[in-house]
Amino acid sequence: MTYVIMSPCEGVKDGSCVLVCPVDCIHEGETMFYIDPVECIACGLCESICPEDAIRPIEDVPGDEKPYIAKNKNFFERA
Repeated sequence: MTYVIMSPCEGVKDGSCVLVCPVDCIHEGETMFYIDPVECIACGLCESICPEDAIRPIEDVPGDEKPYIAKNKNFFERA
């Protein structure tokens, strides 16, 4: 299981999630942050601190936010 950052983060980039991540799997992109699905240990700290309510476990991502699963994954495939 991994976590996914969704649309409420776009254009906001608060960064609280980055500070609490114990494995540094959250990386900054041009318009939002992304969670590396390979590095994420699913500890849930990022979800608990996100002021935008933009982070969910992959299995709890709402239907209209499902494209963000691929968006997070694709960010790291390009790197």
